[in-house]
Amino acid sequence: MRYLLSVIHDETDLATPEEMAAIDEFNSRLVAEGHWVFAGGLGYPDTATTVDNRNGAALVSDGPYLESKEYLAGIWIIEAPDLDVALELATEGSKACNRKVEVRPLLDG
Repeated sequence: MRYLLSVIHDETDLATPEEMAAIDEFNSRLVAEGHWVFAGGLGYPDTATTVDNRNGAALVSDGPYLESKEYLAGIWIIEAPDLDVALELATEGSKACNRKVEVRPLLDG
């Protein structure tokens, strides 16, 4: 099953060189153990654009869809046999990047 690991951050600083090294090591482990699907960091919330076309007329606005102190800083998409393994990997990923990580299963479709 695939899981989305969302990296949650509440500061405006980028990862330190030590955090980047730990993230690279964690990513290498994900690849070596067959869990890797995709990963990437995201730009700051002020670089976001939100599009809402639910009513047939697109409304485009600068900024994130939700104003909050915390924001989505990056993601991993992993393959894991079950939630327990996904949570173990998220725990290690959280330590590597020094940020909170939310785990959610991706729906089949």
